[in-house]
Amino acid sequence: MKPYDHKKIEKKWQKVWDENKVYQTLSAKKAKVKKLKPYYVLDMFPYPSGAGLHVGHPRGYIASDVFARMKRMQGYNVLHPMGYDAFGLPAEQFAVQNKIHPRQAVEKNVKTFRGQLEKIGFSYDWDRAVNTTDPEYYKWTQWIFLQIYNSYYDIKKDKACSISDLVTQFEKSGNTKVSAVCDADTKTFTAKEWKSYSEIEQQKILMKYRLAYEGYAEVNWCPEMGTVLANDEIVDGPNGPVSERGGFPVEKKQMRQWFMRITAYADRLIAGLETIDWPESIKEIQKNWIGKSEGSEIDFAIKNNDQKITVFTTRADTLFGVTYVVLAPEHPLVNELKSQITNWDEVATYLEQVKNKSEIERTDAKKEKTGVYLEGVFAINPANGEQVPVWVADYVLANYGAGAVMGVPMHDDRDREFAIKYNLPIIDKPLVNSQEIVQKVGGKLVTKYKFRDAIFARQRYWGEPIPLVHEQDGTISEVPLKNLPLELPNVKSYAPAGNGESPLATVKSWVNAGYETNTIPGWAGSSWYFLRYTDPKNKKVIANGDELDYWFGAPPRPRKASATPPYKGGDSQTGGGVDMYVGGAEHATGHLLYSRFWHKFLFDLGYVPTSEPFKALRNQGMIGGTDGRKMSKRYGNVVNPDDVVAQFGADSMRVFEMFLGPFESHLPWSTEGIIGSRRFIEKVWRLAEKVARAREAGSPLLQGEGLGVRSYLKTLHKTIKKVTEDIQNFAFNTAISSMMICANELEKSEVIHPDDFKKFLQILAPFAPHVCEELWISPLLQGEGPGVRLVRNRARVRSIHLSPWPTYDPKLIIDDSIKMGIQVNGKVRAEIELALDVTEADVKSMVLQIPEIIKWIDGKEIKKFIYIPKKIISIVI
Repeated sequence: MKPYDHKKIEKKWQKVWDENKVYQTLSAKKAKVKKLKPYYVLDMFPYPSGAGLHVGHPRGYIASDVFARMKRMQGYNVLHPMGYDAFGLPAEQFAVQNKIHPRQAVEKNVKTFRGQLEKIGFSYDWDRAVNTTDPEYYKWTQWIFLQIYNSYYDIKKDKACSISDLVTQFEKSGNTKVSAVCDADTKTFTAKEWKSYSEIEQQKILMKYRLAYEGYAEVNWCPEMGTVLANDEIVDGPNGPVSERGGFPVEKKQMRQWFMRITAYADRLIAGLETIDWPESIKEIQKNWIGKSEGSEIDFAIKNNDQKITVFTTRADTLFGVTYVVLAPEHPLVNELKSQITNWDEVATYLEQVKNKSEIERTDAKKEKTGVYLEGVFAINPANGEQVPVWVADYVLANYGAGAVMGVPMHDDRDREFAIKYNLPIIDKPLVNSQEIVQKVGGKLVTKYKFRDAIFARQRYWGEPIPLVHEQDGTISEVPLKNLPLELPNVKSYAPAGNGESPLATVKSWVNAGYETNTIPGWAGSSWYFLRYTDPKNKKVIANGDELDYWFGAPPRPRKASATPPYKGGDSQTGGGVDMYVGGAEHATGHLLYSRFWHKFLFDLGYVPTSEPFKALRNQGMIGGTDGRKMSKRYGNVVNPDDVVAQFGADSMRVFEMFLGPFESHLPWSTEGIIGSRRFIEKVWRLAEKVARAREAGSPLLQGEGLGVRSYLKTLHKTIKKVTEDIQNFAFNTAISSMMICANELEKSEVIHPDDFKKFLQILAPFAPHVCEELWISPLLQGEGPGVRLVRNRARVRSIHLSPWPTYDPKLIIDDSIKMGIQVNGKVRAEIELALDVTEADVKSMVLQIPEIIKWIDGKEIKKFIYIPKKIISIVI
């Protein structure tokens, strides 16, 4: 055989795979004819940045690819797609800096991104690729927004329903009997009053019920960038929050926004976690982010004032231990009590200091808590009539609970820390029955949630336009489906307006047409993309119903594919569609939460067959630079995968990244480590030469009695079993370790049978697809075996990746002997290999003849000889 030339081999096979559509996914209709079961393996939607990939990025992609390749060989019709989440701030900033259209930057980045991925040899079906910036894609993102906009949440039905149903109820009996999630300040009205309202008044009322609604909120305003930033685009700086890009100061600002009423789905988002195979850590993060608390609201009167402070507590039983009350800095009472506060200047200075602190900083247990006493203000404890001081402190958030808490330092670590710092009393009072005390003081039992409705607006140009029109009479109308997609206007400048508004607010034609100037946030396109992959070219619906049924595991049902809801809705059908989802844990409270919310909404309206989008989730750990820090252009420690592939080969890189350590662990890059992976592949190449030489020489060991010398068979079959299980469990590093051990056993053997070597290649193929493909079709190995497929009626393609996954012989994985350590007075002094059926008398006889044991006994009396099969041999002297 010729020397191993990774460049030639990898380029050759990538071309063959692409030209012959080896990894093409069959449609539901064709797959059903062939009786192929579906398996959906998905990578988290990547953003194709101008910087391109570094070697840490492909780790999750390689893992999902290994998994998908095994499933394909196990006989599944595998959907393993790739696409681009390409709207957002980075492309817009690049456009501003370089005076080009963001689309030009995106197209260039996408081309670079795909080229890098192709060099690594992924088994993606590129015919199914989607791009969020493609109008034919975001047409449906806009359509989904309109469905949400035209829906409300019915509490009794526990699902989203059409806003037209709500209007019907209003017309019949007003809103007094309506059971729906709505704004807290929604007033009651009769049917007669509803009919008397103007269209604008009716729209304002409906806005309080809609699942997508308009309102005002504090945003992260960055003056130097002239734009508003999302929470995940800011970080803590030395003097407060700063933009992640550029490190510019960020401050809070009230602005008009669109929101998604995700809070309506709080309980279902928590309950759904019990039906899916996700890491427990991710489930806990989502539960904590939602922050469901069942407790009580209790009113504290204010001395010399008609106002009251309502606190939320989960520990009403500690009411007698209250020594102070704390208001959030944003609590409206702080300003309302201004005339009563004798140290107002000090309070005002404090409020200015904390106004731009992020919630993360304020609630971080490691950060020192700060506060200021409201001199002259006292709250009255309703349990005992005692007056306690009132403080303002940054560790209390206005949007959680009631924006006020009762300080019980004896029973709460956070309160105790604050009390110690400011020398407040810490008293030990008896606990009382919560329900009794709540009733006694006139409180009420309530359920609160920590998280808030999601802001669904970005003050930027480069995003999907919101398909709404602000009419001249003040009403809002929708862009009809036939006019979607509503595309962005071509503009000369993509710079922000400078006052916090979107660049679209400076486009006269856009504003005069009444179009919404905010754009849709990037998370919208990534909240449903996994549905589009099932039917990416469909021009009539988000995806054909038959495709969704097939890929998402719903029972088949006779119906036509249309926009008409074909499903019942509600949470009767649990579970999710994507069989295996792979991506970073950092998306736990962003993408993973929002996509679950959108999917449940689409399920309620009958557009998808399952209530959860992702059945199983696995998170990869980060690959850091050799200096231990996160691999980043900023730190100058980036390793380009193109360079690694050119020097060592894609297969070496794939094997190394999977062998580096446990999949979920954060590990540093190691050039020495990849050299070891390259040597392993070269060893496999030499093993193929050994097989070929034996065949050419007509070795008698390859047939008849000679087959008995295949001493590696037990190791090989154990390895097949272990690799199969390890890939399924995402234990890739131990799978490769077992294959390395097996390769060593094969190397020791006098001869390797081609059929055995093919089995070894098949389990290695998902990790090192190019070299295994090259060896599989080698005439010297007689590679004409399985893996032949008719492609488009024109070419017969032989591929190891289309061959059936090897099975192990159960008889060959059973050990007939075992190695055991021999202890003398508790310390292992020697080792022995024993047959599994050996008797204790024979074990004792053999052990006492071992020189090392004889040396340690040295004529001493043996008090005990203990033998527990497969576990212990112990001698006590």
